[in-house]
Amino acid sequence: MLVLFETAAGYAIFKVLDEKKLQEVDSLWKEFQTPEKANKIVKLKHFEKFQDTTEALAAATALVEGKIGKSLKKVLKKVVAKEAHEQLAISDAKLGGVIKDKLNLSCVHNTAIAELMRGIRNQMESLITGLPPREISAMSLGLAHSLSRYKLKFSPDKVDTMIVQAISLLDDLDKELNNYIMRCREWYGWHFPEIGKIITDNLAYCKSVKKIGVRTNVATTDLSDILPEEVEGEVKTAAEISMGTEVSEEDIGNILHLCDQVIEISEYRAQLYDYLKNRMMAIAPNLTIMVGELVGARLIAHAGSLLNLAKHPASTVQILGAEKALFRALKTKKDTPKYGLIYHASLVGQTTPKNKGKISRMLAAKASLAIRYDALGEDTNTDLGVESRAKLEVRLRHLEEKGIRRISGTGKAMAKTEKYQHKSEVKTYDPSGDSTLPSVSKKRKLEEEEEPTEVKVKKMKKERMPEEAVEEEEEEEAAEEPPKKKKKKEKKHDPAEEEEPAAVEETSEKKKKKKKKKAKEEEDE
Repeated sequence: MLVLFETAAGYAIFKVLDEKKLQEVDSLWKEFQTPEKANKIVKLKHFEKFQDTTEALAAATALVEGKIGKSLKKVLKKVVAKEAHEQLAISDAKLGGVIKDKLNLSCVHNTAIAELMRGIRNQMESLITGLPPREISAMSLGLAHSLSRYKLKFSPDKVDTMIVQAISLLDDLDKELNNYIMRCREWYGWHFPEIGKIITDNLAYCKSVKKIGVRTNVATTDLSDILPEEVEGEVKTAAEISMGTEVSEEDIGNILHLCDQVIEISEYRAQLYDYLKNRMMAIAPNLTIMVGELVGARLIAHAGSLLNLAKHPASTVQILGAEKALFRALKTKKDTPKYGLIYHASLVGQTTPKNKGKISRMLAAKASLAIRYDALGEDTNTDLGVESRAKLEVRLRHLEEKGIRRISGTGKAMAKTEKYQHKSEVKTYDPSGDSTLPSVSKKRKLEEEEEPTEVKVKKMKKERMPEEAVEEEEEEEAAEEPPKKKKKKEKKHDPAEEEEPAAVEETSEKKKKKKKKKAKEEEDE
C-alpha cells in the first residue's frame, strides 16, 4: 500500500511496510512514538518539492477545492502509476474519487488511514530526509499567509463587505450633512435671514453664500450659474431691505469655511453613491433591479452579508428592519408589522395604502429568490430580476384596477345598481330660537285649543234639534237683532279685543233659549 501525504514543502509518497499493524487502529499510535518505530511501519518512496510559494499556493487551493493540481498529477503518474496494483491511501475522500476517475487508481480512506496520517505528521521531520525543520516551519507559515490572502481576495462572502461599509458611510454622511447645513443656515441667517426662505436647496444655498460673502456684495455678484433668474432677482431685492445684523470679516470667513465643508461632503456623497450603485450591480444585480440600490444595500448590511441574507425566508426579508415593532406586537398581542426596510422600495411606495401590505409580501417573495440567485447562482445575468419586476407591476395594476374591472356574462345582471338620486342635506335656519320674548304659558295654550272645540259641539247639537225649535229660535233672534247690531258696531272699533267676550255671550244666550223651550214643553203637556 502507498500513502499520499501533503506538506507545505511538497508531496510525499510513503510505502507501508507492515499492513497488518493498520488493522489495530487503537494501538497504531504506539508505533509512531519514536522515529525508529515509525521507520519500521512506513518508508519514504518519493518526495516532490515545490519550486516556490506560488506553486505551493496553487497546489493547496486545488486540494481545498477537491481538484488535482499539475504537480500532484505529475507525481501520481511518475510514481504510483508504475505500481498500479497497489492501493493509494489518501486523507480526503473527495480527492480520492477524482483520482480514481481521472487516473484509474484505487484509493482508500478510512479511520485506520486517518490514524496513519496523524502518526506520519507527528514524525514528519525524521521520516522526510533532506528537509530541515526550520525550512518546513517557514514554508508552512508562508503558505498559510498566502492561502488566507487568496481566500480573502476571492471569497464571495467577503466581497459584499464593501457594500456594507459603503451604505453605512452613506448614512453617516447624510446625518453629518444635515447637521452642517442646519448650522450654516442658522449662522448666516443672523446676517442675511431672508435668503434662507428664497433658496430652499441646501447645496445651492451654500454655494450662493460662498459666492456672496457679505450681504452688501449681492448687487455686484453674478449668481446666474447657481440660481435661476427669478430667484436671483428676489435675492438682490431682499438684500436691499434686509433686517439682518452686521458681522465682521472673521465671522464671514468661518461661515464660508463651513460652506466649503458642506460642498465637499456633498460631492463626496455623490461619488460614493455612484460607487455603491456600481458595486450593487456587480454583486447583486437581480436584487438591485427588484428593490433598488439603497434598499438592497441596506438589506445586505442588516443581514451581515449577501449569503446570510440568502438564508432568510421571504417572510423575514419582508419585516427585516422592523424587529422592535415585531417583538412589541408579539408582546402586546397586536397586529405584527407588514414591512420593514422594504417599505422604501419604489414598488411599495407607488401603491395605495390599502395595497401596501400585499405588494410588500409579494415583493419580499420575489426578492428572496433574486437574492439566492445572486448569492449562489453561477450566472450573473439579470433576466430573473426583470421578469419578476414585470410580474409584480402587472399584479400591482390588477390590484389598483380591481374596483373598476369590466364584468362579463351573468355577472352584469347582478352588478346592476339603483338609479342615483341626489338628496339635498341643506338645513334651513330656524329663527324662532332668536326670540327673547317669554314663551306663552301652557295653561293659556290649552284654553285657546278648548274654545273652538266647544263651538263645534254646539253646532252639531243645533243640527239635531227639531224644526219647530229652530223656527222659535229664529223668531227670538229676530227680536234681539238691534242689540247685536250695536255689538257689531262695537266690534268694528276693536275687533281683536272683543272676539272672545262675544263668543261667551252667544253661548249664554243659547243656554237660556234651551231652558225656555223645556219650560214650554212642560206647560203644553
